[in-house]
Formats: sequence, C-alpha cells, structure tokens
Amino acid sequence: MVKIISIANQKGGVGKTTTSVNLSASLAAYKKRVLLIDLDPQGNATMGSGVNKQECGLSVYHVLTAKNPTAEVIVKATTGKYDLLPANRDLVAAEVELMKEIGRESKLKFALEEVIEHYDYVIIDCPPTLNMLTVNALVASAGVIVPMQCEYFSLEGLADLNNTIKQIAKLINPSLHIQGILRTMYDPRSSLTNAVTAQLRKYFGDRVYRVSIPRNVRLAEAPSHGLPALMYDRNSKGSIAYLALAGEILRLEKQQQADLVKA
Repeated sequence: MVKIISIANQKGGVGKTTTSVNLSASLAAYKKRVLLIDLDPQGNATMGSGVNKQECGLSVYHVLTAKNPTAEVIVKATTGKYDLLPANRDLVAAEVELMKEIGRESKLKFALEEVIEHYDYVIIDCPPTLNMLTVNALVASAGVIVPMQCEYFSLEGLADLNNTIKQIAKLINPSLHIQGILRTMYDPRSSLTNAVTAQLRKYFGDRVYRVSIPRNVRLAEAPSHGLPALMYDRNSKGSIAYLALAGEILRLEKQQQADLVKA
C-alpha cells in the first residue's frame, strides 16, 4: 500500500527540501517506486532533482487546478531515479484559484488517485507557511515528517504545527499524524542540541528518529549541481545519513505491519 508523507515545518531553513529530495533518492536506492511532489512555488525540490523549473511547460499548478491529468505532468528525475511533479512560480496562482473552489483542501488528494497505484511512496515537499498548498498536502497524507534544528524556537514552531495537524485530523483527515521528527544540521557536541533532543524524546518518544542529519558541505553543494547528495557524493556523511533514514523508515514500517498481523 502506498505511503504518502508530507515533509513539513512552518519554520523555514530547517532542511525540508533537502530532506524531500534526499529521502526520495534514498528510498529509490532501496528499489522503492517514489513520486516526489514539489509543492513550494520556489521550485527548489524541482531544481535539486535536476529539472529546470523555468522550462517546465506543465507543473503541479496544472494538476491542482485540474487543467491537466496528473500522469501528463509527472516527469522523470533521472538523477535521483524517482518521478517528480515539478513546481515553479505558476504555483502562486494556484492558491488564489483554489480559494474559489469547493473542496479546495482535497484537490491534491483526488488528483493523486489516478497515479497512486504506480508508487510505493509519495513524498511531498511543503512550503514553509501554513497556506492552502500545505493544507492540500496534509489532507492527502497519512504521515508527516518534521525536519527541525535543535533550537528552542524550533520547539515552539513544532507545537504550532502539531496543533495544526491535530485540527486537520479532527476535521478532514483522521489518519493524519506526525510520523517522525527528524533532527537536521545536528551537532552532538552542543549542549543545546542535547537538551532539545531530550525534550523531543520526552514529548514524542520513539517518533524521534534515531538517525539525525549532520551539517554537511556536500548536502549544501549538491542542489547547485541538480543532484541529490547520494548522486553527488555517495560517501559523504549527508548521503549516508539519508540512506540510514530511509532504512529506519522501512524498518519501522515492516515492524508495524508485523505488529498488525500479531494483533
């Protein structure tokens, strides 16, 4: 069964796009069929996947506004070996147009139904604001992965996002939940990092991934080459960390399935 996961945080600069691109590439490396959806008008996940957003005649805008079928808009991100629904500045207009629509919160969910059977994972890169695009991502998803830096202001933002997820789960999408908290730009030598990690584990328990993503130059360089870090430098600490994250996600999913069988 396909897993639809939003990568979301209302705070910018925490590694959402880096996580979206590199987790997609890592899951693909595990032979999973992956669709990455760029839902940010900046189109950074599109560019980081080796697709020129300026040359995209069709984008996720055309999907959300029902101008074109989803299958017609999907492109192959050959550098990461996954499929991509690209984005560019056209997506700004989608939010305005959606405000006039009935059922506007569910446009992405329904648009994905025609292609969902072709994938094991759908990863959605959300914009850094709680707008109609983010709501569409959350309504379409079952799980949310929250990348965050180990800073106290990040804890405050996490509380806000958690409340938003609970509201959407209550009103529209009962299956929505925080699947995992991913610590990014992680420095284990910092006492603040360790203190925030302790707070996260206190409130979220085993939903805090064991894997953390270190600060890594290769991760920062890879997007300028239109490559996931895995394809840019497979042996870098960043690449290894995202492969380990994909492995942890797959292992946890397998464990959950086994627990369901026992129950």
